Amino acid sequence: MINVDLAFVIQLINFLILILVLNILLYKPIRKVLAERQGRIAEAKSRAEAVDQDVQAKMAEYDARLKEMKSGASDERGVLVKEAQAEEAVILDAARKEAADTLATIRDRVAKEAAAARVLLQEQAKGLSVDICEKVLGRSL
Repeated sequence: MINVDLAFVIQLINFLILILVLNILLYKPIRKVLAERQGRIAEAKSRAEAVDQDVQAKMAEYDARLKEMKSGASDERGVLVKEAQAEEAVILDAARKEAADTLATIRDRVAKEAAAARVLLQEQAKGLSVDICEKVLGRSL
């Protein structure tokens, strides 16, 4: 059987004082540290989420600017290609005209030389025909 005497009451009071002292010296500081830690963790999580959202926003902005620059570069490349094609056409036209002028000059020169050669050959043919006739006939014409 259990005897409830003065020792039991003293131990009960001693136990309650121990709980009070432990609560003041141990449990409250530990709970306070745990609460502060929980608060810091929550704050760190919110900062991490804010940074993540900021990074996502900057990545979206970067992608948008990259697409814009690519389309701008594509448009500029198209303009430059058109300008190059126009310049190529001008250069080719100038080269064709110069080639045609040179060809016409060469044809004129060849025609003049051919006419001069014909005249010279006709004169030589007349002289040769006279010489041949003189030799065949044996007398001068």
